[in-house]
Amino acid sequence: MAPELDTAQGAKMRRGAGAARGRASWCPAVALLWLAAVPGWPRASGVLSRRHWPVPYKRFDSRPKPDPYCQAKYTFCPTGSPIPVMEGDDDIEVFRLQAPVWEFKYGDLLGHLKIMHDAIGFRSTLTGKNYTMEWYELFQLGNCTFPHLRPEMDAPFWCNQGAACFFEGIDDVHWKENGTLVKVATISGNMFNQMAKWVKQDNETGIYYETWNVKASPEKGAETWFDSYDCSQFVLRTFSKLAEFGAEFKNIETNYTRIFLYSGEPTYLGNETSVFGPTGNKTLGLAIKRFYYPFKPHLSTKEFLLNLLQIFDAVIVHREFYLFYNFEYWFLPMKFPFIKITYEEIPLPNKNKTLSGL
Repeated sequence: MAPELDTAQGAKMRRGAGAARGRASWCPAVALLWLAAVPGWPRASGVLSRRHWPVPYKRFDSRPKPDPYCQAKYTFCPTGSPIPVMEGDDDIEVFRLQAPVWEFKYGDLLGHLKIMHDAIGFRSTLTGKNYTMEWYELFQLGNCTFPHLRPEMDAPFWCNQGAACFFEGIDDVHWKENGTLVKVATISGNMFNQMAKWVKQDNETGIYYETWNVKASPEKGAETWFDSYDCSQFVLRTFSKLAEFGAEFKNIETNYTRIFLYSGEPTYLGNETSVFGPTGNKTLGLAIKRFYYPFKPHLSTKEFLLNLLQIFDAVIVHREFYLFYNFEYWFLPMKFPFIKITYEEIPLPNKNKTLSGL
């Protein structure tokens, strides 16, 4: 399910694991590893600061058509299909699915770093059919994390959309070999159908991917500035919604990959028009483009090493990072340890706690 929940319409892909290449492309694995030890750039003055944290993820009335410039090397959700309507008295088994990101290309390499992709499996006991549901980037991770600097455009150009994908079957070997395939609940067909309606609405209004969690520090209780919006967040939202519908989950440990940036209080800079438009701040616009320049795709080994030094100088030495969130730009005054990949336990929802919080 992409733009709309009918996954039969439009291009789809089964795994949130590809690296975008081609005309609007990236090597996300490399980009991610760059950041696992780096990043920043010039600070803007005379701009507003917002103090309601974390900044809420912005939802939209509808999903825009992707720009033809944005091309994925790996087709999004190629075997996607509409979510079926289940018999109300069917017992649907729910599975937690997790495997290393880009396993099809790198095997268990990123699994050793606990960089994992999350999904949900379902099995109808009436029909015996299995299904997989996941949410990930239309144009791969690099395009959602960094823009393209097109010479004919003043502003950075973003190929950033994420969507849900639903298809028949569960690839047992893929999920079990280096990851997780474990039953977490059993729901009724009615609950499944309720969930399907919610997923359609969630998918139509939550249209873009956000890689970063941004916090004040790694300490427990530290201020969160921005939350990510990725595959694991979709799984967590879905489990929480199922609990609202009455699902009872098993008491088992569930861990998720999260990528953190650490900074002081962010400064709001503006949107594309206010920064890069005719009356925008040209100095600020140049600073933002200079920051993103080292993250460009298709680099030679020499270019990669030189750009890595620029990223280190920006984020670690000058302690600066420009974040694009809700289609707006923010300045992050970076703090040690700058960036961190964690594999944290986030418990399965408790129905009683979920209901009491409504």
